[in-house]
Amino acid sequence: MSGKRAQLSLVVQYAAAGDDLPARDLLRRWVRATLAPTGARAKVTLRFVDEGEGRALNRRYRSRDRATNVLSFVYDDEPGMCGGDIVMCAPVLRREAAAQGIPLAAHCAHLVVHGMLHLQGADHEDLAEAARMEARETALLARLGFPDPYAPVIPAAGRGRRSAR
Repeated sequence: MSGKRAQLSLVVQYAAAGDDLPARDLLRRWVRATLAPTGARAKVTLRFVDEGEGRALNRRYRSRDRATNVLSFVYDDEPGMCGGDIVMCAPVLRREAAAQGIPLAAHCAHLVVHGMLHLQGADHEDLAEAARMEARETALLARLGFPDPYAPVIPAAGRGRRSAR
C-alpha cells in the first residue's frame, strides 16, 4: 500500500469471551489499511462485545431490538481527525462467518474495514453509495489478501450474497 503513513491511536477492547478473535496487531493492520490512501490521522476504539451489549447498543442507537454485526460511532470533534468507536458483536460475527463458510478472521477484517469507512464518512444509504462503499471495501480487502466479501456464494451451498449491511 502506498501513501503517507497514517497516525493511528487504536484501543482494542475484548469484552466478549473467546480466544478466536483477531489479535491486536492484525486489527491495527486492517485499520491502518483504510487510512493509508489518505494518510489520515485517527483515534479509534475497536470493541468486541457479547450479544447482550450488542443488542442494547443497537436498540439504543438504531432502534433495532437485536444484536448486529458491527456498529460505528463517529466522533468529529477534532478537525482533521478520523475518530470514533467500532463495536463488533463476537457471537454474531461467528454465526455469520460459519453461515457464509468463511474464516472468522476474514469476516472480521471485512467488518473492521466497513466500520472504518463509516468513520471516514462512507455510507450505504442508497444504491450508488452502497456500490461505492462495496468497491472500496473489496479493493482494500484484496490488498490485505482477502477475497471479495460481496462475491456470490457458490449456489450449491444454498446461500445468497454476502453483506455487511
